[in-house]
Amino acid sequence: MDKPISTTDLCDAFMRRAQSDFAVLPPVFRHFGGSRAFGGPVRTVKCFEDNSMVKAALEEPGWIDSAQGRVPQVLVVDGGASMRRALVGGNIAALAARNGWAGVLVDGCVRDVHELAACEVGICALALMPMPTEKRQTGQRDVAVQVQGVPIAPGQWLYADEDGVLVCDQAWPH
Repeated sequence: MDKPISTTDLCDAFMRRAQSDFAVLPPVFRHFGGSRAFGGPVRTVKCFEDNSMVKAALEEPGWIDSAQGRVPQVLVVDGGASMRRALVGGNIAALAARNGWAGVLVDGCVRDVHELAACEVGICALALMPMPTEKRQTGQRDVAVQVQGVPIAPGQWLYADEDGVLVCDQAWPH
């Protein structure tokens, strides 16, 4: 995305059109990455205290060719809101940035705060936790997930900035 779309502008537009094909996530996410605003089509990982699938997803190219041209994607990680292990750290964030991902939203924790801030990728998470995960190769990719009670499916679009995070069914403007 050249200029990220403002989540407040999106909410205003959806409300004016009386659209219900969007959801705003609860205001519990903090920004840790070098990009404070990001958006794109969603890919998902569902895992619990094991970031093997997160790393595998972010090792792949982070963009897709779409009707909007080449578009960077957003990885949504349903980590079960665990506060015991960090699902993304500096190495994985650098991998995401190198591979062209727009951002990563983690329903859980991250670590390596200074390294995350140096990466040109959006990273939102609940909190910081220095403990790494165990590598058990468990989890699921590209499945419907629930993040803070909001259902999110692969192919939806996620937009995040310092005002909040929302998901909708298609790219904006549409």
